[in-house]
Amino acid sequence: MSYDPYTYDTYPWAAREAPEPAGRRPHRHAALGHHSDLRLLRGAYRRQRRVATLTALGYFVLFLILSAFAPSFMTSTVTDGLPTGLLLALVQVPVTWLAIALYEQTARRRVDPIADRIRKHAELDAKREGAR
Repeated sequence: MSYDPYTYDTYPWAAREAPEPAGRRPHRHAALGHHSDLRLLRGAYRRQRRVATLTALGYFVLFLILSAFAPSFMTSTVTDGLPTGLLLALVQVPVTWLAIALYEQTARRRVDPIADRIRKHAELDAKREGAR
């Protein structure tokens, strides 16, 4: 007897397609797991993380590079007694706030509407399944 990998249930948690009972109408809406909005949500969330991370981390890396490779620039003074390096280090706090603000703005504008739409579809699917 040979081993057939297609008969073994590799992923027991994976959803199984139930056969459609005879005489029933087919579903008008795709099930939530097959919804294209999930892909849109993942993409929007990925872009949101990248923008916020690159804003904060990019500025910090720029500060480190300037500290390592431009010491004369970092030790030059902006005003009487305030070196450029210290000023750039203090600007890190507002840049972090900017990254947080960008994260929240992109969440409100792009991620939350998609998540709300998925939530509504899930509620409708649950009501539809409960009515059966």
